[in-house]
Amino acid sequence: QVQLVESGGGLVQAGGSLRLSCAASGLTFSSYAMGWFRQAPGKEREFVAAHEWSGPITYYADSVKGRFTISRDNAKNTVYLQMNTLKPEDTAVYYCTAGLLTGWRALKRPNSYNYWGQGTQVTVSS
Repeated sequence: QVQLVESGGGLVQAGGSLRLSCAASGLTFSSYAMGWFRQAPGKEREFVAAHEWSGPITYYADSVKGRFTISRDNAKNTVYLQMNTLKPEDTAVYYCTAGLLTGWRALKRPNSYNYWGQGTQVTVSS
């Protein structure tokens, strides 16, 4: 049974930082592309960042580029999202996702992924 478990969310002031972690089990982690999406109240789920399975190739939404960094540790079956210079508009539930896919066009679409975590709340106060 595949499980993706996010952690690291919380309440932070604007300008602060958080690091999200997502621990995966039940799958061959190194074979999966990993992504982070977020969903704010009343809004659709949106792409944040993704990491290819095959190497250090990453993609970011324009809204987080330069502030967020996605990384993965295949030895620990874990993907991370380092979030710096947080803004109130970053407030959302953040979801980790895994998929057997590659390429920017696929990785930015939530329907492309196979598995999802339960999400972790990130709240940025002004």
